[in-house]
Amino acid sequence: MTLEVPDAFSPGKTPKFQELAKVSLADTQLRRNIGKAARGIREKRAVAVEELPDWQELREAGRAIKERTLRHLDHYLLQLEESVRKAGGQVHWARDAEEANRIIAGIARDHDADEVVKVKSIATDEIKLNEHLESEGIKAHETDLAELIIQLAGEESSHILVPAIHKNRAEIREIFLRGLDVEDLSDDPKDLAEAARLYLRKKFLSAKVGVSGANFGVAETGTVCVVESEGNGRMCTTLPPVLVTLMGIEKLIPTWRDFEVYMQLLPRSSTAERMNPYTSFWTGVSEGDGPQEFHLVLLDNGRTNVLADERGRQALNCIRCSACLNACPVYERTGGHAYNSVYPGPIGAILTPQLVGIGKPGPDSLPYASSLCGACYDVCPVKINIPEVLIHLRGRVVRNQQSGDGLAGTLNPENVAMQIMAKTFADPALYERSQKLARIGQWPLARSGTIHRLPGELSGWTRTRDLKPVPEKSFREWWRERKNGEG
Repeated sequence: MTLEVPDAFSPGKTPKFQELAKVSLADTQLRRNIGKAARGIREKRAVAVEELPDWQELREAGRAIKERTLRHLDHYLLQLEESVRKAGGQVHWARDAEEANRIIAGIARDHDADEVVKVKSIATDEIKLNEHLESEGIKAHETDLAELIIQLAGEESSHILVPAIHKNRAEIREIFLRGLDVEDLSDDPKDLAEAARLYLRKKFLSAKVGVSGANFGVAETGTVCVVESEGNGRMCTTLPPVLVTLMGIEKLIPTWRDFEVYMQLLPRSSTAERMNPYTSFWTGVSEGDGPQEFHLVLLDNGRTNVLADERGRQALNCIRCSACLNACPVYERTGGHAYNSVYPGPIGAILTPQLVGIGKPGPDSLPYASSLCGACYDVCPVKINIPEVLIHLRGRVVRNQQSGDGLAGTLNPENVAMQIMAKTFADPALYERSQKLARIGQWPLARSGTIHRLPGELSGWTRTRDLKPVPEKSFREWWRERKNGEG
């Protein structure tokens, strides 16, 4: 099932999570595919993590490094710029998606490139780079196997690590038969991978420009790092004569030695491996070796707004391992498309609303896409307290609505009811008068000592539970009578 909905990063009204989740829950094949994959990754990850006796210390180190970096982000970004330029690279600053797209398309045009090959990159999905390049007459070829599947299917990614997690191999075979111009193909994984390999090899050898994202950028050395499992990333970053890397400004780490922490945390949390099969580092350019022109595009696109929120900024610590998605019971049942963002799952529920800004119905619904069970916090390798941020953002959403700036305005029935209750509970005399009125008002509803059904909007509460009526005598009334009797 394909959900044809606008992305949360696009202008215009976007559907709420609750609306899209109903569509996903009705797709039994999607739920089966995601459930099986998520359980398998969870089990393997648990084994990989158990091997390290200092796992909790590594998590704390990962958190501390990231938080220190965010506190001094301006300093480290300038240091990174200087380091990249010293190594022969060029640095571009992009305030938003429009500026980043314009920069990357301009580099491709300067080299007469009508095609580019891409490493899997969520940042490029965030700015909708492929669509922009297409409008400029430049074809972007996804080279990650899962991203290729999604591109050929005309769909959006549904998982940070495994974008095609919602597809099974029979569905992938049909996609390849249509998109790769092959006449005969089985659904054996080896045959599917070989078909993709033959198709992509021609693209690698002919492309003038390669485009990548970045897992990390090192301020001290100007080094950029990409970790992957297939080798396509290394082909993209070494074969084309021009390499462009799009990096969110939060992907910085201060020193080369910090890799000691993250190269243990990331692979175990993402692919449940001791280390990724392909871990690529490059620093500027080297004559006669790899790309002879390197461009680093530093992307803001709302990140400085996230940084301004002292509690919400911990979302920027994310290293895109996807462990929180695999642990989340909500994601496992709805899949990634229900989040309507390139960042699905628990991390998307706290990152997307902050990047696009509170006050939009679709993103505003994401902090409620959680049971607050805390499983995401338990598995996060950099200790992002996702439940804490979810509650914080729910408060921001409600306050925005109450201010009159939000779409719900001040007439939201739930907000009005909560304000009345707050005033009632804060005034003992008003509280007691309300109890007396409630005893009278509940008379038509109470039957045999129980309220089985409430009227109107309140009926949702009693649909699956009974409600005890207000007692005939409150504790305070009983206590006063007792004291008077003793006196």
